Amino acid sequence: MGKEINTIGVLTSGGDAPGMNAAIRAVVRKAISNGKKVKGIRKGYSGLLDEEIIDLSAQDVSNTIERGGTILFTARCREFRTEEGQKRGAEICRKHGIDGIVVIGGDGSFKGAQKLASLGINTIGVPGTIDLDISCTEYTIGFDTAVNTAMEAIDKVRDTSTSHERCSIIEVMGRNAGYIALWCGIANGAEDILLPEMFDYDEQKLIDHLINNRRKGKKHHIIINAEGVGHSASMARRIEAATGVETRATILGHMQRGGSPTCKDRVYASMMGAMAADLLCEGKTNRVVGYQNGRFQDFDINEALEMDKGIDMYQYEIARALSVH
Repeated sequence: MGKEINTIGVLTSGGDAPGMNAAIRAVVRKAISNGKKVKGIRKGYSGLLDEEIIDLSAQDVSNTIERGGTILFTARCREFRTEEGQKRGAEICRKHGIDGIVVIGGDGSFKGAQKLASLGINTIGVPGTIDLDISCTEYTIGFDTAVNTAMEAIDKVRDTSTSHERCSIIEVMGRNAGYIALWCGIANGAEDILLPEMFDYDEQKLIDHLINNRRKGKKHHIIINAEGVGHSASMARRIEAATGVETRATILGHMQRGGSPTCKDRVYASMMGAMAADLLCEGKTNRVVGYQNGRFQDFDINEALEMDKGIDMYQYEIARALSVH
């Protein structure tokens, strides 16, 4: 039997993701319905160390489920990576009567949660990242909104690319994970997809593909490029010089992080936030809420961080097969 939890803290850490507010709202209201107090920690671990801690009521999270970003704000905190910073964070939790914390963020945020758990503060992680790169879960908060935002933008670029008979390189987010690029490549019918996990930096393949498609009468050529591959502008110049085809680069950037979350991100984030509050109320700690095989479940943080998540090769092969004209 775990220790009794009376007050639950909640924070968002790392990059923001649409749906984080839905998760915060669910933590607050589910914890309150379980008879617990809730405190919001602003600006992630940085705010914890600065004691930016506020009381949260059910009313405080009204009219937030439809909002992008995070009402608690977020930051990255170098100090919390140190043993001294982690110990001070645990002491601050005790000072404010916080028995357990829900950490909404990515794997870097979970490492911080892992350290707090080892220092006696019950912690539950909720995967909030647009990159879909948490290994223990098939879904992360914000991915659905981000990939739909990117998809809609790419559709618009395709229209003008076709009108001018251009090649367009469209860079989407994903420094270490190519899931947004892969999904957009399939959804937007891209001719080429460049993923950090797969790209061999052989641009001649792209050039040959573009030339062959022009010979077949193709009027546009869309290349989806993940941020982790990058260098879209210089790549566009090289491709234009090699082919004579006007080539433009478009970097979608942080627009993918913003905007009102989709229905899926609102519902799944609500389920995950509520489950995190319930797990803390049950006395559990050092767990991550995930979604696998059609249901929400929890995993040990240590195991979750050790799991390896690679690109689905079948999806990648399908994307390549569907791009053939």
